[in-house]
Amino acid sequence: MSPVSFESKRAPFFKDVPDEKWNDWRWQMANRLNSVENFNKVLKLTPSEEKALSTPGLFRVDVTPYYVSLIDPDDADDPIRKQIIPTAGEVDVFTGMMEDSLAEDRHSPVPGLVHRYPDRVLMLVTTQCASYCRYCTRARIVGDPTQTFSRTDFDAQIEYLKNTPQVRDVLLSGGDPLTLAPKVLEELLSRLREIPHIEIIRIGSRVPVFMPMRVTQELTDMLEKFHPLWLNIHVNHPNEISQELADATDKLSRAGIPLGNQSVLLAGVNDCVHIQRDLVQKLVRIRVRPYYLYQCDLVEGAGHFRTPVSKGIEIIEGLRGHTSGYAVPTYCVDAPGGGGKIPVMPNYHISSSDHKIVLRNYEGYITTYEEPQDYKAHDPKTCSYCQHKRVEPGQSGVSGLLDGESMFIKPESFEELHNRGGAQHRLRADSDKWKPLGIGPEAGSGE
Repeated sequence: MSPVSFESKRAPFFKDVPDEKWNDWRWQMANRLNSVENFNKVLKLTPSEEKALSTPGLFRVDVTPYYVSLIDPDDADDPIRKQIIPTAGEVDVFTGMMEDSLAEDRHSPVPGLVHRYPDRVLMLVTTQCASYCRYCTRARIVGDPTQTFSRTDFDAQIEYLKNTPQVRDVLLSGGDPLTLAPKVLEELLSRLREIPHIEIIRIGSRVPVFMPMRVTQELTDMLEKFHPLWLNIHVNHPNEISQELADATDKLSRAGIPLGNQSVLLAGVNDCVHIQRDLVQKLVRIRVRPYYLYQCDLVEGAGHFRTPVSKGIEIIEGLRGHTSGYAVPTYCVDAPGGGGKIPVMPNYHISSSDHKIVLRNYEGYITTYEEPQDYKAHDPKTCSYCQHKRVEPGQSGVSGLLDGESMFIKPESFEELHNRGGAQHRLRADSDKWKPLGIGPEAGSGE
């Protein structure tokens, strides 16, 4: 049992369920709530909730008995309730709304594999979850049994990874990998571990939060065979941290699995500095390090959860310096269109000169840092690490500009636009005129 203590709850409706059943994750999956009739046995639905649950074509609803027990049945604004019981606002259209706001499908070389970053991939292994978050960024496929991934898909994913040596890090997600049949999950992990260049395996799962009884000794014994293996859970509010979750994270930690947390900033749920501070402090008590705080994606059904980005910056302002550094997540916007995660934070760098920078701290204390005047710049040409870098051409981005790979990054069709339809002539002739003269790593020997 976890050395820390939290409250344990069970809704009155489930009080007569034997502990043996209640603590069986398969019973939890088989007895999920998903209808007006089901929910009204545990709490009184609002008219908005009843209307949403009766709407045809709504994103799938399924909630484990354990997780619904965390809801205060007398509070229509309960933060857990809002995350998993739909309301009429879910069908509202908003500016910027997209089906696949992160362009994951466009970055998918084979079904279920998203290769957006140079050295890591997202491997979708199921479309099923223990419960379904109402702001799900993959609602286009998640929850639909007809969209789930087959052995043929798994074979194609593994074959792609075998033939792509720059990939060193694989993140299993979905859906939720911990809802897979245990033998299927173990087989996938085994096949990944057989690929020499795969260094790190990660799992993204909300199962420990929705259904902590899934974290059995049998599961942790299996997972620890595949180290180095990391696991990120998904907690949005302090009320989700129960004794059962603490016990589950304790088992995972004792199996040597580093734990992180990914939250989503949600209006009416956790858009408050004090809620977020309580959340991150309770997470580190159960040995889970806050990893990311995401801005809510521009996905269908999530419009009523969205906050301004400035709210996230305000929250980070209230965390940095006000609590331990390792309890402060990185706040980021997952860029619409497939640009990946972009960190956003308060501005602590006020100004700079050629020898000094001006900084401020969380209290508003302003200080200066004197820059070195005799620093010998790192030379990529003589650095063995730089010579053997594994970044794919075209993905080095701003870092590539600083490294001297090129002088500029141009938008698509930039040259065509600025040609203005003109013909080729002597002043436009290809030459070395746009190469740097005597500066940076392209400047020759420097003699």
